Amino acid sequence: MTLTSTQTSEAALLELRGTRLIESATSNRELTAAQALVGEEIILSLRNVHGALGLLDLPSEAPVGWEGLMGRVYTLGLDPEERVFLGLTLSMVGIGNTPLCAVSDLGERRRAIILRAITRLAGNDTPAVGRRI
Repeated sequence: MTLTSTQTSEAALLELRGTRLIESATSNRELTAAQALVGEEIILSLRNVHGALGLLDLPSEAPVGWEGLMGRVYTLGLDPEERVFLGLTLSMVGIGNTPLCAVSDLGERRRAIILRAITRLAGNDTPAVGRRI
């Protein structure tokens, strides 16, 4: 499959926004949440999410607005699994009230991302998440 120049530039913009989100982290909790959101890719690729986070204007030194994202969770057009993932991610920053048991509502890929993030929050930078034989 060949990418068009529009798809290539959108991918480059998404990468810049992801980098800005990670670089703007002011605590380990924000860094872990940013890494989870960047790793998930789909939610961060939505224009509504960019706007809620304050990532539309690149390059900008304005702080990322995690609180703004929480206030708009139900207006972003996310499906239930995406909302759960975003809620769990925001909980890492200390915003929101998504219970940890909601992880059971996630698919395998998103569940692995959240489990890695929780392990990072606990102080382990190299978590092993996956199936064991």
